[in-house]
Amino acid sequence: MQATCSIPTEQQLQPLGPESLTWRYFGDLRGLLLISRVGLLQNLHPSLAAGVQDHSDLFLNPWNRLFRSIPPILAVVYGGKQATATGQQIRDWHRQIKGVDGHGQRYHALSPELFYWAHATFFEGQIAMQAVFGTPLDQATQERLYQESIQWYALYGLPMATVPADYAAFRVYWQGMLDNRLEMTEVARWFLAGNPNLPPPYPWMRGPLWWVLRPIFDRGARWLAVGTLPVDLRQRLELPWTAKDQRRLTRLAFVVRNLWKVLPQRWRYFPQAHAAMRRAQGLG
Repeated sequence: MQATCSIPTEQQLQPLGPESLTWRYFGDLRGLLLISRVGLLQNLHPSLAAGVQDHSDLFLNPWNRLFRSIPPILAVVYGGKQATATGQQIRDWHRQIKGVDGHGQRYHALSPELFYWAHATFFEGQIAMQAVFGTPLDQATQERLYQESIQWYALYGLPMATVPADYAAFRVYWQGMLDNRLEMTEVARWFLAGNPNLPPPYPWMRGPLWWVLRPIFDRGARWLAVGTLPVDLRQRLELPWTAKDQRRLTRLAFVVRNLWKVLPQRWRYFPQAHAAMRRAQGLG
């Protein structure tokens, strides 16, 4: 039986700080390259996808959900004394998100399965991003990062009984979700089909600039999502990925890794993360 957590300890209820690995990795702007992967993994869960379809304007403006989600989640990680209040606010936003999914099963966004799956994709995304665009993390680092993810999850104030107790248990949980729970949902199918009418994320991008950038935001995001999915899941869903695609991804990763080495820190992190780091150093 998979080992799980129980009542959070006093330490787990403390916000993460500058000494944590999560501060180092979660706010890394390279994570934006995998944000479509995170969204796809979430929306391959039939009940989570139903919640998105029933309670968001994703099909009209896919940027809204992204822009609503990222700042508060960053605030839970980098918010210091306000992190717990922010986490509970995020939890409360989900209280009315409920309904029936495509299998006729009732869902609620605050059910342990759904809320933790969304969190798990953000945690695992840090490891995946480093594996593709950064420096692959060793086993000890992954374990420490996972234990910090438990501390981060505890700030939402939800039951911990279904949370894997350690990274080995998380890997069992993760593989079980990939093999037995995820499927091609209507939301995932819509994303993978592409959106020729995708609106720009900001008004100032309208016009010729968006004509140039739209293929990157549309086809590029889908290509990255498919190419960085776990291989066994991609094959099970029969998503196309060729040797040529893999060579292109390898070249892109090479460019990103080397460019990253010469960027100043303020361009390597989300503004919220960079500001928190400066405050921790007494510079903010």
